[in-house]
Amino acid sequence: MMEVVVYVEGGGDLVSQRRVLRQGFDQLFSAWRNRAPLMGYSLRFVCCGMREQAYEDFRAALQAYPGRINALLVDAEAPLAGTTARHRAAHLEQQDRWDLSGIEFECVHLMVQCMEAWIVADPDALAEFYGQGFARRSLPVRPNLEEEPKADLLDKLARAIRNTNKAEYDKIRHGSQLLQRIDAAKVAARCPCFATFTDWLTQSFEAA
Repeated sequence: MMEVVVYVEGGGDLVSQRRVLRQGFDQLFSAWRNRAPLMGYSLRFVCCGMREQAYEDFRAALQAYPGRINALLVDAEAPLAGTTARHRAAHLEQQDRWDLSGIEFECVHLMVQCMEAWIVADPDALAEFYGQGFARRSLPVRPNLEEEPKADLLDKLARAIRNTNKAEYDKIRHGSQLLQRIDAAKVAARCPCFATFTDWLTQSFEAA
């Protein structure tokens, strides 16, 4: 069975924190994880903490496990200049000074501009999770959430939450729980890079 392993930015410094975030990814991408074995594949997410660690783990995996499909998934942190795989790689080469030479750019993916864009894409899941006092109207309304500046998106999310019992967004605890609740189809509709990533997963499985 061919293994697809995705090295993800996020999860904090502790193993327990990274495990919690991985559970969120496993649930969000459960449709693909369940489909993979039917196509002769397995799908696994590895939450690495800091983005630099995700890059280093990804590069190490390319050397240590050349027979499997290794992918990188990190925040873009800033707007992209284009939508192709080459644009994604060039963005990281310029912004982070990462060496991506010799790598298949199709395996490099971005959470533009941050993972919270995925969460904001499903206001219904947010409202159910935060409950009374949640201000849905404070959330970004633009159809393409990847065009929302990172600082603005996080500020609007904070304003939507501040009058709830939870009061503020906790990236580790809340982020993982919300990833398990949001609708992947809603995320794909408002986050083109998410759709690109899931399309790549599907195409990878169908290449068997």
